[in-house]
Amino acid sequence: MSELFDLPSDLQNSYPGLVALHLRIALLPVLAGLLVALPVAQLCVRLRWLYPPVLWVTTVLYAVPSLAFFVVLIDYTGLSELTVMIPLAVYSLVVFVPALVDGVRSVPRETLDAATAMGFGPVRRYLQVQLPIAAPAVIAGLRVASVSSISLVSVGMLIGNQGALGNLLNSGMIYHQPRLIWLSVVGTAVLAILVDAALILLRALVTPWMPKGAAR
Repeated sequence: MSELFDLPSDLQNSYPGLVALHLRIALLPVLAGLLVALPVAQLCVRLRWLYPPVLWVTTVLYAVPSLAFFVVLIDYTGLSELTVMIPLAVYSLVVFVPALVDGVRSVPRETLDAATAMGFGPVRRYLQVQLPIAAPAVIAGLRVASVSSISLVSVGMLIGNQGALGNLLNSGMIYHQPRLIWLSVVGTAVLAILVDAALILLRALVTPWMPKGAAR
């Protein structure tokens, strides 16, 4: 069994190390995208005319191939993890912005009025009232963005061996070892499933008020 996970020395990493690297490269951009989307979505809620152009911009950026992003970024960030992570953060915006906007808009007007009457300002009302109620939509966006990011990390193998588990695809083809290709494909799929399951559990913990049928 140990031979199954033996990796070529040029990868300079063990299999668990590549798994940890893959998670870091995939999930840090998702977190960064969420932090950017939070204020942008609130602006879109308050200024309704802003939502269509913001959605258009995020959709256009999502349509830009990752290789094109790499070509532009390499001059500034080099052959580094950051070159892979920046496009992933940008891609996550096309998921987070509409998810947040739809979730926040679903908060009943009566709830907002009650929060205002209790002395909540716009920021406090957004963070303590609107976002908790919009949590199911936010976590649904997290699930889509996380799984998508985990699958896209492998493209980084094309620039300086920055694809984490995706590097095994390249090594498998170079050394003619299908075992490495399967380790990459199955490992990436398992990671995506585990992260998605963890987010489903998180949703159950932060939204205990949701009916079980709705949670599924």
